[in-house]
Amino acid sequence: MMLLKSLASLCVLAAVALAVPAKEKRVHHHADLSDHDHNDAQGFQYDHEAFLGKEEAKTFDQLTSDESKDRLAKIVDRIDTDKDGYVSHGELHYWIKHRQRRYIEENVNKHWNEYDKNQDGKIGWEEYKNTTYGYYLDEEFDDVEDKDTYRSMLRRDERRFKTADRDGDGIATREEFTAFLHPEEFDYMKDLVVQETVEDIDKNGDGKINLYEYIGDMYTQEDGESEPDWVQTERKQFSDFRDANKDGYLDAGEVANWILPGEIDHADNEAKHLIHETDTDKDGRLSLSELLDKVDYIKSSTITDYGGMSVDEHDEL
Repeated sequence: MMLLKSLASLCVLAAVALAVPAKEKRVHHHADLSDHDHNDAQGFQYDHEAFLGKEEAKTFDQLTSDESKDRLAKIVDRIDTDKDGYVSHGELHYWIKHRQRRYIEENVNKHWNEYDKNQDGKIGWEEYKNTTYGYYLDEEFDDVEDKDTYRSMLRRDERRFKTADRDGDGIATREEFTAFLHPEEFDYMKDLVVQETVEDIDKNGDGKINLYEYIGDMYTQEDGESEPDWVQTERKQFSDFRDANKDGYLDAGEVANWILPGEIDHADNEAKHLIHETDTDKDGRLSLSELLDKVDYIKSSTITDYGGMSVDEHDEL
């Protein structure tokens, strides 16, 4: 069976969250912690998912109050590795990073089984291409309504695959396939991440991004609609910060500074944020009682876009 349903997810930048506001979509946070915008004024779903894991958060939301507290107690026990009865910043930071790694591993495993048709432990470009596009290749995409888009997607997939294939043998090892699916996680793929971003936004094909294209990627004004305040803020961000050399455009280097913001540790920031919001006695650590007191906050907040966080004794930290 053709896997065109998964094609879209493989052709967009892997760390781009689909449900966040458009102005956040381009920034790569080393595997986004949640699909939701991190804005506590509009709710806490971001912290909720970052702490629990995206899939586990969905289950957690459906539990009764007593069930939620029981599940949370088990999770806290896993996080508290030194078993002193408290969750420290270091323990929480490590837990969030663990969930990030687990999400990527599970995502790669899922796709690996779909594409490694001959089960030889490797995925060749032809294997991937035929599994993904299959019949449509023979028909040269004539049966697809937007054939040019699919041809472009195929070219983009091939370029990304070949870039991930470090030894150039046309076959992806598991690590190379991970780089193909999650290029933002690998230093040697970051130029490609920037290139793909520029291509997505650069509508006039001049290889750089002007203010009109930058705003247009985030917001399309409807007739009679007043421009939101955040759009004005983004215009200022473009001129004051994004466009470092003040030439009116974003080149590849400036785009890299925008979407790949250095060594910012978002898991660390989220650990600090959760402690700030739930540490009632302000001792810099979280007790189970503090977390249970804020169980509704946890149930409607956010800290990781990664994995189905079941409380599994075999899920080693």
